[in-house]
Amino acid sequence: MTPTNRAALPEAPAPFGISRELPPGGYPLTKVFPGFTKVPPFAKYPTGARSRTSMVAGTKIQVVAGPTWMYVAPREVPPFAESVGWQPFTSATDCIVVGQTHLAKSPSITLYLDILHEFTHILQRADGRELWDISHGYVDSPTELEAYRFSLTEARRLGVPDSFLRSYLKVEWVSPKDHQKLLKNLGFGSGR
Repeated sequence: MTPTNRAALPEAPAPFGISRELPPGGYPLTKVFPGFTKVPPFAKYPTGARSRTSMVAGTKIQVVAGPTWMYVAPREVPPFAESVGWQPFTSATDCIVVGQTHLAKSPSITLYLDILHEFTHILQRADGRELWDISHGYVDSPTELEAYRFSLTEARRLGVPDSFLRSYLKVEWVSPKDHQKLLKNLGFGSGR
């Protein structure tokens, strides 16, 4: 997910910020990502302004040690987790988990796209949608595709190159074949 040529990438837009040096622990979303509520896509989430603001206030970021990326904490361990060797952080409240290494070292645009994606999931769950249903598979999951489309719209507005986005969408838990399917599902043509 981390590109090799950071100079070619746009930075996350101001006033979005990243508190990169936080030790493991729980924090308010806007302490970890100050300015999140001031960036243009925040007003485009499909819910009212008061609801968005309330959801941000009620969402925590859990910084965990190690090389974990970013995900919404399930309320309980999903049934498939043990079979794939995953031991997720769980939370009864709205919580987005981010690995300390990812927070400290990933390009700002990666973290920006990640938090846009994960906050989409927070809103989906508030609407009663199931985030951890893998019966469709990850690359066909309606909630994943919706969250990726939201963050990709912003990436394209900022001029993030498709070469980076293809790499960004190559997540370690999907096969190369499923990665190609995800790209197709998200509208990447074979030549883009």
